[in-house]
Amino acid sequence: MICVIKIPDLSGFARKLLAEISPLIYSQRYYRMKKQRFRIYFSKTEQMRFTSHLDLVLTWERTFRRAGLPLSYSEGFSPRPVMNMAAPLPLGFTSTGEIGDFWLSDVLSLSEFHPDLKKSLPPGLLIQETEEIEDIFGPKLPTLVTAASYLIILDAKSPDLPEKIENLLNSASVIRDRKGKTYDLRPLIQELNCDISSPSKLQMTLSALPGATGRPDEILAALELPATGTNICRTEIVLDTNGE
Repeated sequence: MICVIKIPDLSGFARKLLAEISPLIYSQRYYRMKKQRFRIYFSKTEQMRFTSHLDLVLTWERTFRRAGLPLSYSEGFSPRPVMNMAAPLPLGFTSTGEIGDFWLSDVLSLSEFHPDLKKSLPPGLLIQETEEIEDIFGPKLPTLVTAASYLIILDAKSPDLPEKIENLLNSASVIRDRKGKTYDLRPLIQELNCDISSPSKLQMTLSALPGATGRPDEILAALELPATGTNICRTEIVLDTNGE
């Protein structure tokens, strides 16, 4: 006689148990990984004008390492530094308004953090301001970006620039083509003006929302101005602080 013992199916129970305890395990690891969050406002100057976004991230990682600061890293087989840049800066642009968030694996005072980091900066990076963000696990920096402002120095004066700007702003739509797709540039322009006393300077604020991001080089093209020889500087990244 063969005795058959029926073992209950525990797969459903196991899945339920795993679903309940996984968030707890994850949150504990996440908390150990991130203990403090600093926001840095910085400039990317002429010396780093042709440094790519990826190389900029690597530069910040090396800077933290030189300063001996406990930059937090992700877990796994290929740990990455835990940092966010507000918005990638196109190659060839300079900036006086960049923003980056950096997480530390230990808690430091601002007086400990800022001087050591500033002394370790490479040529081309300048820190303007540093602040601690109390909400360590709050919204990531890129999700807060709504717009960006730019200052463009043209290679040559354009006496009819004010008239061109007026015509562009009065247009109901400005259809442009980007990578084979057409879009309307006009709704992406929040502000656009020039210095009348210096027709070679152009200032603008453009939308920087997902799927609705204006590019300053597209503005130049719409104004029938050459992009070669111009100096484009991002002066501000506008954040939705209500989202934090």
